[in-house]
Amino acid sequence: MKNPKSWLAAIAALLLVLVVPPLVSSGSDEDVGKHIRGLRLMVPNTPGGGYDITARTAAKAIEDAGLNGNTEVFNLPGAGGTVGLGRLVSERGNGKLAMSMGLGVVGSVYTNKSPSTLQDTTPIARLTEEADIVVVGKDSPYQDITELIEAWRADPGGVSVGGGSSPGGPDHLAPMLMAEALGIAPKNVRYVSYDGGGELMASVLGGEVGFGVSGIGETRDQIDAGELRALAVTSPQRVPGIEAPTLQESGVDVSFTNWRGVVAPPGISDTARDKLIAMFTGLHDTPQWREALRLNGWADAFQTGDEFAAFLEAENGRVVKVLKELGLA
Repeated sequence: MKNPKSWLAAIAALLLVLVVPPLVSSGSDEDVGKHIRGLRLMVPNTPGGGYDITARTAAKAIEDAGLNGNTEVFNLPGAGGTVGLGRLVSERGNGKLAMSMGLGVVGSVYTNKSPSTLQDTTPIARLTEEADIVVVGKDSPYQDITELIEAWRADPGGVSVGGGSSPGGPDHLAPMLMAEALGIAPKNVRYVSYDGGGELMASVLGGEVGFGVSGIGETRDQIDAGELRALAVTSPQRVPGIEAPTLQESGVDVSFTNWRGVVAPPGISDTARDKLIAMFTGLHDTPQWREALRLNGWADAFQTGDEFAAFLEAENGRVVKVLKELGLA
């Protein structure tokens, strides 16, 4: 017969395992600290685009400021951001996933007839606002916006315009509004869509399109390097560091800005939502983020939670109105 003391010790050890909760976390950190372990940030377009630059810049600033541990950024491009949107919505309840997005996704939902919409997501924060910029390659025959406008008016179909978003996105809406202001029928504009600013810039530099319209953050390095020539910005005021007039200064009655933010899957807990909002609120207050805004030419457009949700609803209505006027919705 075994030693009774050994038998009793084994029973006691078994009861301890059954009754005392394990010290090792099961993976949920809803109530453990402020960090979100295993956070992943999805980019719904290709590397080099506006969503990508915003996501990677934010993730680095978050890590550098100690607001969170390693944050994985990954790309899931397609259909103007709606492939990524569909993935996000399918991850219902996942508080460790968020998506970089912006105005382009609002329009792409309609032009791509996406079954998932931004109203299906959990709004977290709007981060930035920026002007679009009209650019040409350094070897382009157009030296300024006036020369481009003259050529475009004379042959709208022959002077193609490229944008880093699908129809309905900001890089599409801006030149269409420009065309309307210049008396060019939008149906006569030859718009070439690229899945992100990286692909677009390669096309502009290669002379595959007459001119490009994109975010300043996606073009600044090439402008500074002399590879691209900036002709005009779409904002109501000039942009510091960019030697280009506004469209309104140039006789084109258009004022247009893009914005970017972050949304999470539907059905996440209040705790998970509050953690994400707190993390991006913390980011907003860091010197790292203020420097990123300056370097990329981004304006601070910070909103969170319910305020951002109301903005998304209003922006949805505004974009649908424009798309209907252009015959795209």
